[in-house]
Amino acid sequence: MRAVFVMVKTEPGHGTEVANQIAEVESFSEAYSITGQYDLLVKLYVDEIDSLGRLIERDIHSIPHVRETFTILTFEAFGTR
Repeated sequence: MRAVFVMVKTEPGHGTEVANQIAEVESFSEAYSITGQYDLLVKLYVDEIDSLGRLIERDIHSIPHVRETFTILTFEAFGTR
């Protein structure tokens, strides 16, 4: 499995609502509220990187009040316990 991080920009005032809906996505691991250009940092685990685009479009972009996403692919983990 590969970890993928997705930064999510939401409509103002809807961050918690969006985070709760993202938590229902099958590949969901955890989500954090963040500051800056995006409102949420979401960690997903995917089996097939080729299906990531469909997952983002189908499971994240379809959530009401999601304005924009930025996806970060990972390659190797360091210092894991």
